[in-house]
Amino acid sequence: MSGPERGADPGGRGAGREADRSPEAWGASTRSVWAGEEEGAEGATVPPVFYGVTFAYPDLDEWAAVGAGERPGHIYSRNTNPTVALFERKVAALEGADRATAFATGMAAVSSTLFALLEPGARVVSVKDTYGGTNRLFTDFLPAWDVDVTLVETGDHEAMESAIDEGADLVYLETPTNPTLKVLDIGRLARAAKDAGAVAVVDNTFATPINQRPLELGADLVLHSATKFLGGHSDAMGGVLAGDPERVETVFRYREIHGASLDAHSAFLLARGLRTLELRVARQNANALQVARFLAEHDAVADVFYPGLPGHPHHDVAARQMSGFGGVLSFSLVDGGPDAVKRLLSGLRLAHRAASLGSVATLVGPPATTSHVELTPEQRAAAGIPESLVRYSVGIENGDDLVADLAAALEGV
Repeated sequence: MSGPERGADPGGRGAGREADRSPEAWGASTRSVWAGEEEGAEGATVPPVFYGVTFAYPDLDEWAAVGAGERPGHIYSRNTNPTVALFERKVAALEGADRATAFATGMAAVSSTLFALLEPGARVVSVKDTYGGTNRLFTDFLPAWDVDVTLVETGDHEAMESAIDEGADLVYLETPTNPTLKVLDIGRLARAAKDAGAVAVVDNTFATPINQRPLELGADLVLHSATKFLGGHSDAMGGVLAGDPERVETVFRYREIHGASLDAHSAFLLARGLRTLELRVARQNANALQVARFLAEHDAVADVFYPGLPGHPHHDVAARQMSGFGGVLSFSLVDGGPDAVKRLLSGLRLAHRAASLGSVATLVGPPATTSHVELTPEQRAAAGIPESLVRYSVGIENGDDLVADLAAALEGV
């Protein structure tokens, strides 16, 4: 068996583990609930939200020590904030990292990481069909700063290794990719990056730390659009980077000056979402696999892209490095024209026709209005993303209901 059908404790360390009470031995749900949560003010079981912009000190020496980093504390919420720090500690615990730093959005996490770690003359190696905003950084913004970017056909690991061997300062991996659900071998490419002296960065948004642990596979840094699965409720935006503490510190210093800081209220909502992460992801893994199997057998569907299907070209890699295959899939119709896509989307009752993904409610839409709205049709085609593709992010609804809803909508196609 593979993926979500393996074992009964995909986020834990197994029922037979030693009676070790340390946080490192906790299962994923235990870490999601308890990591970083010191007892709240007045004994509150839910940590309070620290809305304050600034923090006062009665003693100048103490204030100066905090400012110099000689003792813990907070001075100004653009730099650090107690509620944001709580969210960062929880993500670090889930990813097995020594440190994390948070941002206002997922793209703030991506762009801050790239601009903080690169300089003119540096070279980046990545793949062609990353998320649309990331792709724009690679094709438009980084070259304008005299950063050389090489984008390799996604899934061609030999070509990727060859490009890295030619010299690289940073290797950027997104797996599974958005929206075509291609899978990259993190361990293999992280080794190539290490041999070249490059930093290996992995966008783990689709997989979540429940399904995939890039740092354990050899990556140096892992990032998320926390707006998606980590928050899980489409009510807060944020991004987060975790991993090697020295490099996280470099990015943090850039972020505190660049100013793309996560606000306290969003941090509170994202931390609240994390507490149910494993429960939500387990249901979404199961729902996505059920929906993918249904679509793969439907006469109106041409192709289904989901790494949990044995026919997926990267299924073996996914089964080896993931404990679940995620809550997002994409598919194309036999009648691949725009009218067919419109009829399908209009016929769905249990799906919001909206951007984003990873929510408790199912979200659906084509890349032209979701992941790659920033790109032209020609740019999407160059990235291997057809206009007829439909991205379907399952929620935590009952799987049978989602299948019935899709079946009824496909009748209209």
